[in-house]
Amino acid sequence: MNLAACVARRAAAAPARVALHFEGVDYDWAWLSEATRRLAGRLAGLGIGRGDRVAHLGANHPLFLVLLFACARRGAIVAPLNWRLAPPEHRVMLRDAEPGLLVHDAAFAAAAEALAREAGVGGTLLLDGDGTEALDSAPDAEAMAEGGTAPILLVYTSGTTGRPKGAVLTQRALLWNAVNSRAMHDLTSADHVLTTLPMFHVGGLNIQTVPALYAGARVTLHRRFDPGATLKAIAGRRPSLAVFVPAQLQAMIAHPLWPATDLSSLRTIATGSQIVPIPLIAAIEARGVKVIQVYGATETAPIALCQNIHDAEAATGSCGRPARHSAARIVDEEGCELPPGGRGEILVRGPNLMQGYWRDPAASAAALKGGWFHTGDIGHRDAEGRYYVDERKSDVIISGGENIYPAEIEAILLEDARLAEAAAVARPDPRWGEVPVAFVVPRAGVQVEEAELLARFAGRLARFKIPRAVIVADALPKSALGKVLRHELRRRLCEG
Repeated sequence: MNLAACVARRAAAAPARVALHFEGVDYDWAWLSEATRRLAGRLAGLGIGRGDRVAHLGANHPLFLVLLFACARRGAIVAPLNWRLAPPEHRVMLRDAEPGLLVHDAAFAAAAEALAREAGVGGTLLLDGDGTEALDSAPDAEAMAEGGTAPILLVYTSGTTGRPKGAVLTQRALLWNAVNSRAMHDLTSADHVLTTLPMFHVGGLNIQTVPALYAGARVTLHRRFDPGATLKAIAGRRPSLAVFVPAQLQAMIAHPLWPATDLSSLRTIATGSQIVPIPLIAAIEARGVKVIQVYGATETAPIALCQNIHDAEAATGSCGRPARHSAARIVDEEGCELPPGGRGEILVRGPNLMQGYWRDPAASAAALKGGWFHTGDIGHRDAEGRYYVDERKSDVIISGGENIYPAEIEAILLEDARLAEAAAVARPDPRWGEVPVAFVVPRAGVQVEEAELLARFAGRLARFKIPRAVIVADALPKSALGKVLRHELRRRLCEG
């Protein structure tokens, strides 16, 4: 089925029912369906068809969802850009994706125009407000494109080499992910989802938002996360479901409104993106709200392992069992499946997996070897089949739900000829969960200053990727084979 057909069917069944709420305005299913048709017509007029890429740069907005469904109708592919990244990072992604159009909101108009020129994008389109200008087109009279295995999302995730890789997700993957989400959350048309995570991430888009619309539920959408506004929305709008990364939960708990906010409408809060501290779960549940965990990656759309409310009560700290239509296993270094309790790499498979990485067959083959997605994460399962993540990928830093790969930081530092070595690792942080910190080893007889090394990052990486500190060391700890022992560096940071 085409994703856009799901919208059209909901509109036919309940045209006046509210689908979305945004900044004080309700949008019903009739509006969502008609806006999808009209934007699909506008895209057709701009030459966007099956397999063409449409990049998007902007904050959360109902029109981003309209764009998603319009591209599904045309058989085109949405490439959402993380607005927190720096322009050089955006240019790399745009040159790789080669979109025919860069859609943006008003706040990013100047940046989008500059990026389009620099990256050779064919054109730009403003999509903001009520969408009057962009939607002022005859409805699309062409037949709806086939859905199924047609790609719909091209989502970039930094690789361990520092070069971003684009995970290609099909309409089929999003639909099966929605089915997984419905089972995880007991999601029905009576539910009301609050979305504050950015939808350029599959977590913000696909853990609850698209599944809620698939189920006919209502979504209250926030342009960006603000802890105070979120708490007021929970008390005033009374959603039944929400998903927050740990950094968001920490910010809400620390906010002055937290103690008095009425959370009673929430059936559950879903969380994930990193190993979730048990004291954080306890602080939420002390307010009478159950916390359920979800585990996955961009490459899994993302729901691969998850809890339901009963699992959460039985095993705090677990990330659950394989999602309804997914499978998982733990394997050793030779790829042999381990028994309960054995620690090894987590592998997952299912119809929600990506097709592969955009124009990167070697990386695709390695990641999807044998039909299983190799997560690189280390975990174990108990005798009841519940999974636990023991260690994330050895290198990745997750700060406020954003992935940071050390190679991105190290490459910039090592441009300085005075440095012999550099290694970036995570330092625990009470607000963001983790922040990056870099260790550097100067060449013999050379002195370097932290301030000048930090200055190298200005305008080149997103602010959240810039190290909070650069520590000068005489040497980096290494294994017998010469590999930097990052866990030892992390231990040093934890010990102060």
